[in-house]
Amino acid sequence: MTDLPVRANGDVSLLVVRVTPKSSRDALEGVEADAAGQTYLKVKVRAGPEKGAANKAVCRVLSKTLELPKSAVSVRSGDTSRIKQIEITLPVEDLKKKLSEVLGKHENLH
Repeated sequence: MTDLPVRANGDVSLLVVRVTPKSSRDALEGVEADAAGQTYLKVKVRAGPEKGAANKAVCRVLSKTLELPKSAVSVRSGDTSRIKQIEITLPVEDLKKKLSEVLGKHENLH
């Protein structure tokens, strides 16, 4: 598996995601790296990018999938970009464990 795009920032964790808005479903699609080697978690959401709807959907999908309260997940940077930093109120090792468990359940993820 490609390294998880997670790092500690004080008491919270930062997760790098690449969002695909207007998708047919809400889902985490696995970890990939771009040409520069930057890793990110692919997140698909049905919501469009208008008025922050996709950002809210990303936070909702992550909180539901990781079994965290909605208040524990927020967009830290990248409001208008596909690549975003998501702040998650969870120690980095706990987040890595949860992500590994979730991503490990999907056969086609790397």
